[in-house]
Amino acid sequence: MEQQIESKLKQLRLTGMAQGWQTLIQSRQHVELTLNEGLELLIQREEEERKNSRFLRMIHGARFRYQASLEELSYDPKRGLNKAQIMALASCQYIKKGESILISGSTGCGKSFLSSAFGHQACLHGFTVMYANTQKFMQKTKMARADGSIMKHLDKIAKVSLLILDDFGLTKMDQQQQFDLLEVIEDRHGKTSTIIASQLPPPSWFDVMSESTVADAILDRLVHSSHQIELKGETLRKKR
Repeated sequence: MEQQIESKLKQLRLTGMAQGWQTLIQSRQHVELTLNEGLELLIQREEEERKNSRFLRMIHGARFRYQASLEELSYDPKRGLNKAQIMALASCQYIKKGESILISGSTGCGKSFLSSAFGHQACLHGFTVMYANTQKFMQKTKMARADGSIMKHLDKIAKVSLLILDDFGLTKMDQQQQFDLLEVIEDRHGKTSTIIASQLPPPSWFDVMSESTVADAILDRLVHSSHQIELKGETLRKKR
């Protein structure tokens, strides 16, 4: 009978409950607990299993550059990283408010790691995340425009709770790329959050966008409600 119950739970894809039931059998708790107590434990185990499975799917789907977490961050004073600010952002309230995070700093100072850590934290809180190198992101958008799937592509991006664009500003954008980026930012403005990591501080973004009116519009929507982080110090890659 005990094995039949476990088999039925697995057939119904109630993996968490099946594992919980197996634990109860092994510990002999199933004969000590009331029906309500047993059900409560099994349901709790199923909820935990589903939450963990969803988190792993989200992490895999986000395709972060690094498997990083906020707990791994170094707060060496030379880096200019404000622990109070990071801890406040760890609550992910900025995502609920549709606010942005703009991370700047020289090559190798940890921008991608920090961006990945923010993304990991967002997944822990149940938010969907898309992580992309900016140049590749713009190329995919260009391809979507060429094959006629641009509306579907933009709609997918607009629905993601947190969009992370890494390595922004490494190359200059052509006119269409600038308009595409503006459309992405406009669709997300005030509703979902965006993290942009760049070697350039926001005021210098005009250097990679020739259309001044488009650059003004993008910066206005991003900077107005953003949390800015400027990383300093020597490259971390030398220390590895």
